[in-house]
Amino acid sequence: MSRRIVLSVAAGAVVLAGAGAFAFAYAGVQPPALAHSTARYTAPEGGRDGSFTFTTEVTASSGVKKLRVLAWPANSSFAKKPLTAKDMAKAEQASCKSAGGDRVRCVYTVEVTGAEAASSPRGPWHVAVLATAQDGTTTLDTKAAGFTVG
Repeated sequence: MSRRIVLSVAAGAVVLAGAGAFAFAYAGVQPPALAHSTARYTAPEGGRDGSFTFTTEVTASSGVKKLRVLAWPANSSFAKKPLTAKDMAKAEQASCKSAGGDRVRCVYTVEVTGAEAASSPRGPWHVAVLATAQDGTTTLDTKAAGFTVG
């Protein structure tokens, strides 16, 4: 073989190895992914408390560290100035359990008293979530699910 062909093949192998290493490293730092997010609001009735429940599945190759949840009215200030990860740092945390592999199922439930329901804005609401993986990567979805307060 000529020296030029050998050098070209060697250079090509180096480029391919570098591209493969980059692709492998990139695949390892994917942020958490949300799927199948649902929200359910049940109004208080007849002296019984109501409830709000948010459920989602989160996939993260390094594992899921935590999921923070915040319900907000569509006509609030967050509609004009979207929530940030910093805003979500103080939101309440969902309970997450393994759903197989690198996937967890997270559920957040809170009781809603009659007084809370009476003082809550009527109409559409959104659910914001901040998912944090074990490796520190995050995903913020400010409209992961929605529901209506009637």
